[in-house]
Amino acid sequence: MSKVLKKLSRYDAVIIDDIGYVQHSRQEMEVLFTFLADRYERGSLMITSNLPFSKWEQIFKDPMTAAAAIDRLVHHSVILELNIESYRMEVAKKNKNKKPDGPAKGSK
Repeated sequence: MSKVLKKLSRYDAVIIDDIGYVQHSRQEMEVLFTFLADRYERGSLMITSNLPFSKWEQIFKDPMTAAAAIDRLVHHSVILELNIESYRMEVAKKNKNKKPDGPAKGSK
């Protein structure tokens, strides 16, 4: 673990996308917490999630670990909360509402 943390410390910024989208084991979340704690005040970190902080117990499987992770993340941070509809959902709705132009050329 220490070798991986040292390797990751070389990067100016690390991005973790869609945290909480897929459920992970307690051991995997302990590794994530170890990374967050190691990265704290040492380098930039960007995390995206569809879950508000109030539901991060679902991610970390433990209220104390979730609170400790959030505490490290929000200190010295900029939080952007986007309460907007999914871009993919908007595109799907637009495509559903489009009228078909007829059969494609060359089709019978």
